[in-house]
Amino acid sequence: MTQLPTEFPDFGLTPEQRREAVRGHYYEWPGMDGSSGEIWCYSDRFSYRPRETVTLHVSSTAPQFSIAIIRDGATETQVFEKTGLSARWQDTPDQCSVEGCGWEASFEFRIGDDWPSGAYRITLSADGRDGMPIHSHHLFIVAPLPGRKPGRLLQVAATGTWLAYNTWGGSNHYQGITGPKRDQYATMVSTQRPWCRGFVVLPEDAPRVPLEVAVPPKTVPRYPHMEWAFATGHSKKYASSGWASYDSHFFRFAERAGYAVDLASQTELHFSPEILDGYDCVVFVGHDEYWTWEMRDAVDTYVTRGGHAARFAGNFMWQTRLEDQGRRQVCYKYKARAEDPAYRGGDVRRATNSWEAPEIGRPGSATFGLNATQGVYAGWGGCAPRGVRGFPVYRPEHWAFAGTGIYYGDLLGADSHVYGYEVDGLDFEIRGGLPYPTAQSGAPDGLQVLAVGMASQVEESADIPIEDQFLTDEDGRFTAETLFGEASDANLDKVKRGNGMIVNFPRGKGEVFHAGSCEWVAGLLRQDAMVERVTKNVLDRYLGKS
Repeated sequence: MTQLPTEFPDFGLTPEQRREAVRGHYYEWPGMDGSSGEIWCYSDRFSYRPRETVTLHVSSTAPQFSIAIIRDGATETQVFEKTGLSARWQDTPDQCSVEGCGWEASFEFRIGDDWPSGAYRITLSADGRDGMPIHSHHLFIVAPLPGRKPGRLLQVAATGTWLAYNTWGGSNHYQGITGPKRDQYATMVSTQRPWCRGFVVLPEDAPRVPLEVAVPPKTVPRYPHMEWAFATGHSKKYASSGWASYDSHFFRFAERAGYAVDLASQTELHFSPEILDGYDCVVFVGHDEYWTWEMRDAVDTYVTRGGHAARFAGNFMWQTRLEDQGRRQVCYKYKARAEDPAYRGGDVRRATNSWEAPEIGRPGSATFGLNATQGVYAGWGGCAPRGVRGFPVYRPEHWAFAGTGIYYGDLLGADSHVYGYEVDGLDFEIRGGLPYPTAQSGAPDGLQVLAVGMASQVEESADIPIEDQFLTDEDGRFTAETLFGEASDANLDKVKRGNGMIVNFPRGKGEVFHAGSCEWVAGLLRQDAMVERVTKNVLDRYLGKS
């Protein structure tokens, strides 16, 4: 096993700055770089098809900029370059996170017929006010054209979650500058703004969320990823979402392993569900937390008709709604029962609450076998900081584990830390040394539990003063209120102990495999042979190769 360091990394912050890094609200905003100058950019949509036109909206302190576009896959391939483009500084509304920036179009280009489906990274460069170069990055997706795609995978990027965590402009679905005191998270967020720093590109040494430290006894856990973000000027949420931290690692792995893989955004899932019909296997990875009703309909229909869904992802939690042709995402979250119009004469099934809210009537487990309210935190803060780093395996004879040499009770992916930081689970019981979903779990018929680890919804330790807790018991109490109608101590006790699972089940003519952890991609990033083998076993079976 890999030996972990026993001390937290030092990024040069004072104790006060470390606290601000975790507890504070800091974000990117136009004008933040002052004397050095800055350049920002967003595109009119998340994704495009070949021959469609991309419109870029640029705001810059420099009068001219250059642009380079590369396809970010197993290799980086430059597809476009242009210099001497005109730019100007564009005024930005205070509530741009909610309303959109509203900048005028600056530049347009056409997607080439020969641009393969995938993620395309834009780098904008200009001269700063001090003569030093300034840069920014943007990302757009080239989605595949419709039609049958035998032998190809379709990866669906978790763009709803990217949007929910994007801090650019000051507000997202977690913290914000909305409300009368400018201290509320936004219940609506706009696609018409730049991505925050760290969502598109990251240095290789950027910390991930789960602790890579052997936490000594009676030590207050720290949050190295937030400390690093604060110290380096990246978004506080860079490690929680985005192409750079999550989706990219699966896409690059798949191409390097010889798979033909296409990429789409969740916008296609919502508005063009027929995109799935051409594929034998559709993949979802990383931190994939926010979904619309229509997105779930697309996956459920696809699997029932004979498709194969492979989800190497965690935290299936919130229902969202899309407005303005997908340019705005709505999610009231913790305020849903009090504020969401769906509870006041609307269709309550579309309420932007947890999928587990009984009034919605569509638990997350009905689509992917697992849900977040039975799982959640592992390996960070005061939630199992010394817990297992891999999945404890219970059914090693399952086809997914073929060729791994894994045994009953072994940990899958412990060295590469695939278990965390948010996991999905089910209510279960042990019979004869094997886990089975309980009758009350909501598990689909035929579901097999292959691996189970422990998780927590509550930071509870005498070692951690309340002022040093980031997670506290707020999510646990919300879950208690959602499921049982009241956030009492007694109800909290019913929900605070969670789990993370790997499961497999049939549906209709199709099948679902779900490794319910955000960090599965860490095993691919760190080239863990056993994690790679399980991933290939799933993909090969679902593509008809095995």
